[in-house]
Amino acid sequence: MENEAAGARNRYTGARAERKGRYYRSNLIIVLIVSSIPGLIIGLLVYFMAGGSLEKELLRMHNRQIEQRADNINEQLSNLELMLAHWAFDPKFDYGLSNMDFTRNHERAWDITKTLVVMQGSNSMVRQVELYLAGNQPVRFGTEYGTLSAEEEVLYGKLLKQERSTYWTEWAFDPVNPEQKELTLVHHIPGGSREPFGALLLRMDTEKVSAMLRTMTPYNTGEVFMQQKSGGLFISGGGMDAPTPLVTALQAAITARGSQASGSFLYDWDGITYAVTYGDFSRIASEWRYVSASPISSVTSPVVRLSRIIILVSLSALLLAAVLSWIASRRIYSPVRRLLQTLLPEHAASGDRVDELTLIERHWQNLHGQQHALEYTLSEQLPYVQQSFLHQLFQGYLYAYSEQDLQSRMKQYKWEVENCTFVVLYIQLTGISSLEAKFRSGDESLVSFAAVNIIGELAKEHFGRAETVNLHDLTSGMLLMEPGSGPDPARVGAFGEELAATLSRMLKLQATVAYSARIGSISAIPRSFEAAKQAASHSRYGGGNQIISLEQLEREGQGTPMPQYSFTLERGLIQAMRTGEAEEADRLLEEFLETLSAGGAKVIDVQQGMLHLLGAILHAVLEAGMAQSQLLRGRNLYASLSQIHEPGLILSWFRTQVIAPFLKELCERSDAGIRRTIDQAMLYIQQHYMDNISLDSCADYTGTSPFLLSKSFKRVTGQNFIDYVTELRLTKAKELLRDTDLKMNDVALQVGYQQSYFNRIFKKQEDITPTRYRELSRQEGKKENGTR
Repeated sequence: MENEAAGARNRYTGARAERKGRYYRSNLIIVLIVSSIPGLIIGLLVYFMAGGSLEKELLRMHNRQIEQRADNINEQLSNLELMLAHWAFDPKFDYGLSNMDFTRNHERAWDITKTLVVMQGSNSMVRQVELYLAGNQPVRFGTEYGTLSAEEEVLYGKLLKQERSTYWTEWAFDPVNPEQKELTLVHHIPGGSREPFGALLLRMDTEKVSAMLRTMTPYNTGEVFMQQKSGGLFISGGGMDAPTPLVTALQAAITARGSQASGSFLYDWDGITYAVTYGDFSRIASEWRYVSASPISSVTSPVVRLSRIIILVSLSALLLAAVLSWIASRRIYSPVRRLLQTLLPEHAASGDRVDELTLIERHWQNLHGQQHALEYTLSEQLPYVQQSFLHQLFQGYLYAYSEQDLQSRMKQYKWEVENCTFVVLYIQLTGISSLEAKFRSGDESLVSFAAVNIIGELAKEHFGRAETVNLHDLTSGMLLMEPGSGPDPARVGAFGEELAATLSRMLKLQATVAYSARIGSISAIPRSFEAAKQAASHSRYGGGNQIISLEQLEREGQGTPMPQYSFTLERGLIQAMRTGEAEEADRLLEEFLETLSAGGAKVIDVQQGMLHLLGAILHAVLEAGMAQSQLLRGRNLYASLSQIHEPGLILSWFRTQVIAPFLKELCERSDAGIRRTIDQAMLYIQQHYMDNISLDSCADYTGTSPFLLSKSFKRVTGQNFIDYVTELRLTKAKELLRDTDLKMNDVALQVGYQQSYFNRIFKKQEDITPTRYRELSRQEGKKENGTR
């Protein structure tokens, strides 16, 4: 059974490895396919760009090309005009030809014929050059000359009826075929004459003119034509004399664009987009317009073919990449399998959807995360770790560590401590209570933070290695480290004076700086720090900035006059608190502190005296029967007081933490007893109001004096004792008058009055007699019964 299970596990592991191999190869194939996709995208972009921005760019290039060719045509036509004008002014064509008999003067006729042949050969677009002479016998010269028929004479005679001496016309010279028109340049002769007798004609070859126009559309399809802007002349590149529907539509589109002399645009006609370019010719006394329209497909067809080729090549590359990727993946996958077996030999136990690369990635991310965490701890958290270590070292929490362990720890925290000597400084700030406008209660942490920053910046200017620790509560510690003999005490003292002056100038506070002697071992630092802290407590109370050297303090001794502890002021303060005299207690507290701190007393002596006063007050609390746990709410007043070093803060602390809670508890206790007494008195009055009750008898019952009872009764109820008794008796009398038929004498006796006095007091309080009150109350009762 075990062998079968092992075989099943091996088959499962092999299947998993094979499946993951195929998964890897499929991913590799996808990567290679994706690498071929850019070629497809480029082909598609090129294909679609042919109809977008590429169309506009090609349209501009096409426009420039058409304009250049139009300039060539304009130049050719201008040359023809100049040539014809030159011959028209030639002496051979002067008035001597008028009515000449060329039958007799055949030599002149032969000369004219040769001249016309020369003119005809001067330009390839000229199909024939003719000379028409009017007169008695009209004559037409060409390659030969002859007379004209009547129809021809009418046809040619119209040439001389034009007002312009030179002009272009589209003329049908064959009367039999009037639809076959030719582009003809006509010039009257003699040149410049107002009475011409003939005309020179340049009859253009229609096919060559059409071919010339077709040069303005470099493709086999499209339309190109010229026309006079005033009408009457139309020349098509297709050899047609009448405009086609496309030409008519183009003419309308150009007219709609306004008075622009030239331009280009895209025009859609019958599902085809044309690139249209047009411009003007300045011909003899007229303006011509040329128009070239080419299908944009003719312009973009090379780009489209190129994009299709790119797509085909990309598809071929895609197919080839798929084949090659399958072949290459078999060899590429082998190092991945070896890497997986090395890093994660147990990967077969992972989920079915997890492939090898994911497992490797997770393992790498785990290692990378651990590395990053360590680097972050070293780089980002190192200053905080250093601060925490120094704080523990100063406070003596690392007493169990040996010197070697401490050195090793400090080296780990990037400190070089071998062969170093140390000096410990303790800095204490005072005077914050006198800066209420700048700092408020609770700003001690903020002030300490600012002071530590100032101390650290100043220490960098004086010492190579100095570490500052924020101890909060307006105190801080500093450790100076220097190789060899360490910092010189004189230099440390000078630094302390500059530091105290800087803190006073920037924070407006006084500073006490205590520094130790030079220390040769790390394990001695806690003792030196505690000694410096104790030395700071020997500073003069309220003495401004003070610099204390432990070495000098030990040499000079610590003897000082005994503090002036006033037991008289202590007893007076406690008595004022017992009697609830808050103002007197506050005055005596200030006088006690002034007496205790007089004569240059030390901070530690003042603190000890105030701690003794606190103990005396707490003893008085016990004698008053108050529970300290309820009054102090679990606070350690001795620990709190020992942390205060300023007179103003000590006064404020005593007022809020000691005197005020005691007086509040005393007042609450007094108010509760008085209320209980008044409640007893009111109950006694309600039970004996019909008797001869008095303030004295009620005071005897409650066990208090008549004066205190009268005063307390007024404060609690808001009424005098007699007024309360009178009001109660009259209320009871009204009930008896309304609800009973007792006689007035009996009613008076029931409420503790004689009848005569009862009548007087009732009328005084109610403005009516008891008898009248009974009558009115009964009348109102009858009215209410009748209403019901």
